[in-house]
This record gives sequence, C-alpha cells and structure tokens, in this order.
Amino acid sequence: MRLNEIGQAKLPAPPLLRKMFGPSFILLGMGLGSGELILWPYLSANYGMGIIWAAIIGITFQFFINMEIERYTLITGESVFVGLGRKLKLISPVWFILSTLIPWMWPGIILSSATIFGQIIGFDNSGVLAILMLISIGLILTLGKVVYKTQESIQKALIFIGIPIIFCLTLIFINLGDWPTIVSGFVGKGTDYWFIPAGLPMITLLAAFAYAGAGGNLNLAQSFYIKEKGYGMGKYGGKITSVLTGKKEEITLEGKTFEVNKENLKLFKDWWIKINLEHLIIFWFIGAITIVFLSLLSFSTVYKNTSELSGISFLFEEALFIGKNTLPIVGTIFLTLAAAMLFSTQLSIMDATSRIMSENLVIINQDRFNIKNLATFYYRFLWFQILLSIIIILLGFREPLQLVIIGAFLNAIAMFVYSIAVLWLNHQSLDKRLRPKPYRIIVLFLAIAFFGLFSLMTFPFSP
Repeated sequence: MRLNEIGQAKLPAPPLLRKMFGPSFILLGMGLGSGELILWPYLSANYGMGIIWAAIIGITFQFFINMEIERYTLITGESVFVGLGRKLKLISPVWFILSTLIPWMWPGIILSSATIFGQIIGFDNSGVLAILMLISIGLILTLGKVVYKTQESIQKALIFIGIPIIFCLTLIFINLGDWPTIVSGFVGKGTDYWFIPAGLPMITLLAAFAYAGAGGNLNLAQSFYIKEKGYGMGKYGGKITSVLTGKKEEITLEGKTFEVNKENLKLFKDWWIKINLEHLIIFWFIGAITIVFLSLLSFSTVYKNTSELSGISFLFEEALFIGKNTLPIVGTIFLTLAAAMLFSTQLSIMDATSRIMSENLVIINQDRFNIKNLATFYYRFLWFQILLSIIIILLGFREPLQLVIIGAFLNAIAMFVYSIAVLWLNHQSLDKRLRPKPYRIIVLFLAIAFFGLFSLMTFPFSP
C-alpha cells in the first residue's frame, strides 16, 4: 500500500517558550552517556584538552542537522521517515531499520553502567549486571503509561541533579593554570600538538565526533518527540502508549500541512524561532558545557597523574582522586551518578531505536503492518534489541569502550547518509519560503563532508 499524500489543516499558534522545553532533554540525555561521559573525557584523560575543538564542531553540526529534522515535522506533522518513504519507496525504510539496528545493538553503554555499578557494590560480573539492567529497561518502557512522558521525566530528573554536581566538582578541582588549556583547546592547540595528537586512532576521534550529542539515527527521533509534544503540525499525530497500561490513542502515519500564506508564515516564523531557542539552550548550550566540564574534570584529575588509561578506567581514577581530596563518599556519588546517566542513556536509546524501526516497518507495507498496531511493533523491536544485546554479552563481548567505538563508527556512516537525505527531502517537499536558508545549507554540507571524509579515513578499522 502506498503512502497517502499530505492533507491540510490549521497551523496552531505556538505556546510560550518556557512551555516548549522537553524534546531536547531526551536528545541531550542520549548524548550524556556516550560522548559526554565516556568518549570526550577519555580523550582528555589521555591526550589533554587540545581535542575539545572537535567536540564543539560536532555538537554544532548536530544542532543544525536536528533543526532540519524538526523543520520537516513542524511543517508536515509527520516524521522524516514518512517523507523519505514516500519518495524513495522501499529503499528508505529498509535502510533505516538496518542502519538503526546494527549500530545500536552493541551494548557498550549498558556494560559501562554495569561495570561502574559493579565497582560500587563490589560485584565484578558486569555481564550479569548488564543483562539485569537491560531487562529492567524493557520493563520500565513497557509499564510506563505514555512512553514519551516516562522518558522525559527520567531525563529531566538526571539532568537537573547530575549536571550541577558535575559543574561543582569541576570548579573544585580545576587549577587556575588549566583554564588557558580550554581556550587553546577550542582552537586545536594541545600540549605538544595541533588538532590531532600523535597516537590517537582516527576511529576513536570519529566515534567521539559522532557522539558529540546523540549521534546516529537517534537524531532522527526528534521527529517523534515533536509529534508527541504536539508542536506545529505534529498536533494532529498521536502518542505511543503502553500495550499493557496505557489508553490507546489514534496514531496517524501521514501528516497534515498548512496553507502557505502571510498569516501562516508569520505563525511558522514564531514556531521556528522558539523551537530553535529550545534546542539551542538545552541541546547545544547545556550539551557543549557538559562536554567541556566533564572533559576538564577528567583532565584536571587524571591527565599526567597516571600512565595511559585503557577502557573506562579513567572514570575510576577520577573517582579515586575526588574521594582522596574530599571524602570517599563524594567519589562514590560521582560513580553512582555516572552509572545512572549511562543507564538512562541506554533506556532512551532503546526507546528511540524501537520507534524508528517500528515506524519504518509500517512504511514498508501498511496493509501487512497496520499503523493501528504501531505500539505492538514498538515493543517487539524493544525486546528484540534487548535479546540481541544479551546474546552479544553472553558471547563474551565485555569491553565497554571498544563496543561504544564500534557503534559510533557505524553511526557516523548513518549520519553521513541521512544528513544528505534530510537536506534533499526539505528541498524536494517544502515550499520555497519554508526551506532552509543558505547559511544552514552550507553548515550541513560541511557536516556531510566531515562525516564522509572521516568515515573513509577510518574504513576498514581496528578499534
């Protein structure tokens, strides 16, 4: 069955800016447990702050990519997957299912959480803990009445509690002499190198660059969160509710757009300004500050204090340093917070990837995979991913950082592809007056070139 064309409806007026905060918290939370907490602090612990320039560029690229994803959904009320499926037929949904499942099936993030939590409680079998955590994630998402609200509540709580603690710890332990290294790092000047230090594997830098933010197809999930919040034309969609506890809502695959006239252009401009500010403040600003502070904390406590650190051992060295120079309980609190953030990140990833794959399954064939059963497909993909991750763990893959890097490399390739696709979609589908301005197109072309070049430079790779 072919996708229907977009209908028309009235463009609603936007709420006050303070009432629009929400979707970016989830995307920020997905980034906290990968790039922000693991990869960039790992690089800072081993190579100093001279690589922080790449983090700022990476999260800036993701901001502009995300806004083009949001643009399409605000205007059409449907996800970018539906728009691309309408134009590219079977190729698009099959690609998005595979490019979501394969990169994100590697359980590096949950193994990191399990390893840290095991260190806290004195239990060294991280595989068993990771499996229990994966099952608990499945239960949380299955039993929550409305999946989006469950996720948003968890991410907001962790961000409001965790980030202030991280900032305080960084300000306590940073030396006055460390501040100039930040400024130097912004322009690519390291201790004895410019931009890229000797010995740094390009695959690791690409992984960190891809995870300066959410990374991979996760950014595309912004389409769903815009719909779930009812922003713009997303008002006419529905929410995924629990198949066990939630009240069923009518979910529509195809969206509705608005008539392009003077009044609606003014309304859309208001939406666009506010949605940009929401994402700029929550995703870009808080995300960038968090990367810098976590990297600086790692640099101030670990860099040059030990030999080269492997895996996520730098986090334990940080906690040890913090505990010795304050109270042991403070180091434990730091590790507990890290484990909780990683767990929350894995939860959000499982939700986003299940949404992506379930919607693309419906796009493949609406007669066979009815949109009314979208929630059922969502939960099947959720538990299938959990099963895959458990199998990988049982097969003996237990090194968290290596698994994170494998996933990040594959996600960087996915980002290269969909950045081209989303830019093309917006130019093919949207009225000229609603398309991205030239400076946004230039930034997206730079992002595409960056991801493409780095992917070629690191393929084939050995993490």
